[in-house]
This record gives sequence, structure tokens and C-alpha cells, in this order.
Amino acid sequence: MLRNRRFRWAVVPAAVVVILALAGCTQQQEFGFLPITSLNTTNHTSEVVGLWNTSWIVLMGVGLLTWGLIIWAAVVYRRRKGQTGLPVQLRYNMPIEIFYTIVPLILVLGFFAFTAKTQNNIETPPTAAPQVKIDVYGQRWAWTFDYMNEKTYSPGIQAQTEASTGALTQPLNTLYLPVDKRVEIKILSRDVAHSFWIVNFLYKKDMIPGKANYMYFIPEKIGTYQGKCAELCGQYHSLMLFQVKVVSDADYKAYIAAQRKIYPGLLGANYNANTNLPGTGAPKG
Repeated sequence: MLRNRRFRWAVVPAAVVVILALAGCTQQQEFGFLPITSLNTTNHTSEVVGLWNTSWIVLMGVGLLTWGLIIWAAVVYRRRKGQTGLPVQLRYNMPIEIFYTIVPLILVLGFFAFTAKTQNNIETPPTAAPQVKIDVYGQRWAWTFDYMNEKTYSPGIQAQTEASTGALTQPLNTLYLPVDKRVEIKILSRDVAHSFWIVNFLYKKDMIPGKANYMYFIPEKIGTYQGKCAELCGQYHSLMLFQVKVVSDADYKAYIAAQRKIYPGLLGANYNANTNLPGTGAPKG
């Protein structure tokens, strides 16, 4: 009788796992519930999704094993009717202690190694020269985009919303990128710390005053994507929004030609609020 009960407690969780596996996954589940609509938004997104999903699978396995052992111990060694006193006390089980020390260490080292590998692939500058170079300036509470090769820019515009509904009342400043081109984005801050985040690209980079950071990627899917500041930077942080449009090469050239007529040249660091950073000289009294 006791053996049958133990068998049922072992079979039920296994059956639940098998049913969930056989039920299949939706597209959202395949993406690990990450905020993307395609695995190929950039040349890096599939690798990020793979790291994320693999981590969750491993952790779910650890969780199921841990929960299973807890439930099993609670059921099998529960106090039976008529039992009195304390059960036999055990301590210093060396094999178990070695197990729960070594296994977590292996998991942590494994997570670190695969994360470092993925991050290195994303962060390492490509050997081929970038085909598009853009300087992105974050300032409270807007974005400026300098198209370095094309010698034109898009000035920062803070998002405006309707007080009653919160709906946007004007178009967001938009960063244009040509599809299937090597892009280098230089990330700079004009004032305080910000964070440049294109949500669907699954990567963001801090904007540190006085320091330049870089992002390297190839946009692979035409579409419109949302961007925002991911670092609390002041009163209107939530309105520091922008859009990214990945377009064909012909559409990109047409946009640049029209933009150059309105905004020739580059803004650069001319409007930086930080005038006393190292290397800029002491402020004159």
C-alpha cells in the first residue's frame, strides 16, 4: 500500500511535465516571453533568446527536482496516526552535502561561461568596418542622432503626452537604420546617466557622462521598433522615448537626402551640459 502511494506521488509530477511538453509551445513561449516578434531582429537576438531559454530550462529542471524532493520528504516522512516522539535525527550526510555544494557550483560556472561567451560575441567589434556610424546623444529627456558618414542629424525632441489619456501628441524622434548593414552606434550622454535601449533588439547600453560606449549589430528585419531610456534620469524619464525604423537601403538613402536638406552637418558635443568633465579644462571664474 505504501509503495503504491509513493508510486503515485512520483508519477503525477512526471505526467504533468510530459503533458506540458506535448502541448507544444506558442511563438511567445519559444521567444521566452521576451519582447520580440522575430528571432532575427538583429544578428544577435537569436543568440540572446537561446541563452535565455536554455537558462530557464536548466533552472526549471533544478526547481522541479528540488520541489519534488521537498514534497516527497514531506509525504513519505510525515507523522502517521499514533506516532509519538521525535523521529530519528540524522546529520552530516557527506555524500548529500558534497552533492548540494558541487552541483550549484557547476551550474554557476556554466551560466557564467555561456553568458560571457554570448556577451563577448555581442560586444567585440566586428573585423569588417561598419557601413553605418551613428552617434547617439542622450539628454534630459530626449535623443539626438548624428549620422556620421552622411553628415546630417536628427535633433532631440522630448515626447509629449495628453494629460488626460497619456497618449502621445506628436511623433517620436526616429532613428533610421538600413537593413542588413553593419551598424556601429556610439553612445554618449550630454548630462546625466541614461541607458540606450531598443527593446526588440534585446540589448541596452548605459550612457555614462564623459565616457563613450558602443553597440555593434546588423538589423535583419524591416520594421518599426520602440526605444526608451532604461536608467532613471529625472522627472520626465518616462517620456524619454524614441523609435527605430529599419528600412531598405533605398529608403534609408532617401531619408538621409531629405534630412540633409533640413539639418546639414552634425550637432556633436556642442550642446553638452557637462562643461567641467576631465579633459575639458577648468571652468573660468
